[in-house]
Amino acid sequence: MTTTVSTPTRRYDLDWIRVSAFFLLILYHVGMFYVPWEWHVKSPHPVETLELAMFVTNPWRLTLLFLVSGAATRFMADKTTVGKLTGARMARLLPPLLFAMFVIVPPQSYYQVVEYAAAHSAGPGSAFSYGDFWIKYVTGSGHWCSADGCLTTPTWNHMWFVAYLLFYTLVLAGLLLIWRRLGEHLQAAAERVLNGPGLILWPIVFLGLVRAWLYPRYGETHALVGDHYVHAVSFSAFLLGFGLAKSEVLRERLIAARWLALGLAVAAYAGWATYAWVYRAGTPIPPEGLRWAMRFVYTTDTWCAIAAILGFGAKYLNRGGPILRYLTVGVFPFYLVHQTLIVVMAHHLAKLGLPQPFEALILIVFTFAGCFATYEIVRRIPGVRLLFGLRGDQSPAEAKSPPAFA
Repeated sequence: MTTTVSTPTRRYDLDWIRVSAFFLLILYHVGMFYVPWEWHVKSPHPVETLELAMFVTNPWRLTLLFLVSGAATRFMADKTTVGKLTGARMARLLPPLLFAMFVIVPPQSYYQVVEYAAAHSAGPGSAFSYGDFWIKYVTGSGHWCSADGCLTTPTWNHMWFVAYLLFYTLVLAGLLLIWRRLGEHLQAAAERVLNGPGLILWPIVFLGLVRAWLYPRYGETHALVGDHYVHAVSFSAFLLGFGLAKSEVLRERLIAARWLALGLAVAAYAGWATYAWVYRAGTPIPPEGLRWAMRFVYTTDTWCAIAAILGFGAKYLNRGGPILRYLTVGVFPFYLVHQTLIVVMAHHLAKLGLPQPFEALILIVFTFAGCFATYEIVRRIPGVRLLFGLRGDQSPAEAKSPPAFA
C-alpha cells in the first residue's frame, strides 16, 4: 500500500507572512526618519534608543521577503513554461521599477538634497524648483555631492528589492531552462540537509560564514553590481524558498521547531542589540574575536527569527479569505509609494514643531492611508494599473492572481 502526500497549490501562510513583512517594512522606514542612522531625510530630534526597536527586524526582514518570494515563484514555475514565467515577471516588475525610478522615487532625492543644503546653509537644492531638480535627476547632471560622496541619479532607492527580485527571477529562469526539475531537486536537498539539529544549525553556519567573509569586504550597496554579500544572502534565500515551498516535510519540521527557534531568536537579538548598542559610536573598537562571534550571533537571529515566523505561520495562518486576497494584490502598490510618502510627509511635519510621539503617529497613519488610497485609485485605471504591478484588467480573478512580489 502506498501513501500519497498531497502537494499544496497555495500557501496562505506565506501570503500572510509576505503582507505582514511589508507592513513591518513601512514601520521600519518610518523609524529610519527618527533614528540617528543615515537616511534621505532626518528628524531634527533623533531618538537614539529607537535603534533597539529597529534591531528587532533588521537582521531578517528582507531575507524573509526574498525567501517567500522564491516560494511564490515555485508555484508559478510549476504551472507554466519558463518563457511564460519570464514574460510574466518582466511585465509585472519592470514597468513599475522604471516608473518608480523616474516618477515615484525622485521626490525622495529632492528632499534629501534640500535638507543637505539647508543643513549646510548653501549648496545645490536651494536655488531651483522641483521641476529643475527633476531634469537634472533624470539626466544625471545634478552633481549633488557631500563629504560622504555624490548622489547618483536616476536611482532606485527602496526599489532595489524589486530590481534584485527581477534579476533573481531571470537567473532562475536560465537555470530552469537547463534543469527543469530544479525545484524538486532543491526540495529534496533541503529536506535532506535541514533535518534534526541541521534545521537550525546549517543555515546559521552558512549565513555566518557569508557574513564573516563577504560583509567586511563589500558591505551592502544595493547597487546590483558588486553587491556580493547581499546577493549571497538574498539569492540563497530566494532559492531556499523555491525549494521549500511545496515541502510538507519541512513545513512540519518548522512547526515542530517554532518555539525553539523563537527562543534562540530572542536570545540572539538580546546579544546582538547589546553589542550594537555598546559599540554604536565606533568607540571603543570591539576586539576582533568579539566581531567574529557577533557575526554568528547576528545570523542566529536572522535564521531563527525566519524559522520561527515560518513555523508559527504554518501552524496558525493557513486560511485565506477576502482580506488576504485584497492585501496580497495591494501590497505591491503599497511598497511602491510608501517610502516617498514617508519622506515627503516627514520633511514637512518636522517643520510644525509637533510633540514627537504625535508627529510619529500622524506619519504612520497617513502613510498607511496614502498606501490604501493609492491602491484604490490606481486599481481602477487600466493604463496605470500596469505601472503599479497590477494586471491590465480589473476582474474578479485579480485577487486570485499571483502576487507581483512572487
